[in-house]
Amino acid sequence: MTENVILVDEQDNEVGLMPKMEAHEKALLHRAFSVFIFNDKNELMLQQRAKEKYHSPLLWTNTCCSHQRQGEHNIEAGKRRLQEEMGFSCDLEEVFSFIYKAPFDNGLTEHELDHVMIGYYNGEPKINPEEVESYKWMLLDDVKSDIKKNPHEYTAWFKIIFEKSYDKIANFNHNK
Repeated sequence: MTENVILVDEQDNEVGLMPKMEAHEKALLHRAFSVFIFNDKNELMLQQRAKEKYHSPLLWTNTCCSHQRQGEHNIEAGKRRLQEEMGFSCDLEEVFSFIYKAPFDNGLTEHELDHVMIGYYNGEPKINPEEVESYKWMLLDDVKSDIKKNPHEYTAWFKIIFEKSYDKIANFNHNK
């Protein structure tokens, strides 16, 4: 079954559907989401992408991310993918959205209107090995420092989110 993404304009209005790979080949703007899960120690759960992923294998990134399906609300999509990748569910809150474009070495380009969601969980995930190689908890300041020291170990979109939106994520989390 072909996985479609929802093509959008810069105001997040749907303009069509397209197979995911084709949208990435043509670098067309499409809807996506990124989930950030924190624990009660204010640590962020990072995932290391599985080595079989078609782009960014074995790189560290936010807790999970993906694309909404047609007719699926952002929070619903985030919860679905969190369960599929990390094996747990929790309440999510959408905090902000932004547009980014990131080309990859394999010729594909992520051009996404990314909806960022935050949730809280204190258990251990049951990772899906087809999606996730490993996971770890880190304080945001430690993640920020490590991205500066080891940028090649992190996904392009995660580095962009951190650069553009670190304060929004940190302030939202500290106010909870």
